[in-house]
Amino acid sequence: MRRPLVAGNWKLHGTRAGAASLVEAIASGIVQLDAIDVVVCPTFLHLADAAARIAGRTLGLGAQDVSAEAEGAFTGEVAAPMLAEYGCGYVIVGHSERRARHGESDADVAAKVAAAAGAGLVPIVCVGETLAERDAGETLDVVRRQLQAVLTQIGAEGFAGSVVAYEPIWAIGTGRTATPAQAQEVHAAIRAVLADAASELAAETRVLYGGSVKAANAAELFAGPDIDGGLVGGASLDATEFLNICRSAAASAASV
Repeated sequence: MRRPLVAGNWKLHGTRAGAASLVEAIASGIVQLDAIDVVVCPTFLHLADAAARIAGRTLGLGAQDVSAEAEGAFTGEVAAPMLAEYGCGYVIVGHSERRARHGESDADVAAKVAAAAGAGLVPIVCVGETLAERDAGETLDVVRRQLQAVLTQIGAEGFAGSVVAYEPIWAIGTGRTATPAQAQEVHAAIRAVLADAASELAAETRVLYGGSVKAANAAELFAGPDIDGGLVGGASLDATEFLNICRSAAASAASV
């Protein structure tokens, strides 16, 4: 059975004091949730403080992006070995906001996944479609293309241990959420792509749903047989809300 994962993407939010307080509240609140993995992904500037508070506790730490380069003349970039040195175990790669606002291509994302995995980080590889692509019936084609680009570059062996996050772009920060049936359909398609690469990869890879996940809809979403938790945006900035989402993931695991 795949172990559920709930990751909080804080995006460009938080003061130093506020981030420390949020980490403390979440780390304290997940003590009894030993059936799932929980990760927080603050801004780069807040990683060191978060790592200090997380040390010796069960809460995981992730970054929101990573460079495909290990070192060199790349102004403004942060390398995977640097993130690992600061205590990160995970990193979000290919988020739709990076693809849209920073022009990251499928090839760029694949290179970042390779760099992250090579440094011992767990890449959380984001895939998902726009509203126009969904309305055109292209959802599964888009998701397959994005995922296949990574698998083609690093292979099933290189991808092993990675996480996939399906994030319908039209549901991010909009308050709209894919229905459980819509989410499950795409998650099943993702697992089929993984199965084409290697049957064990499909069985072992955790696939998360990300798109306006809230405490109110988490349980229903996580009930999908191919949905192994969530990549949570805005709701991860509220400790009570986020912990309730984590409890839903734990309850889903217990019911299997």
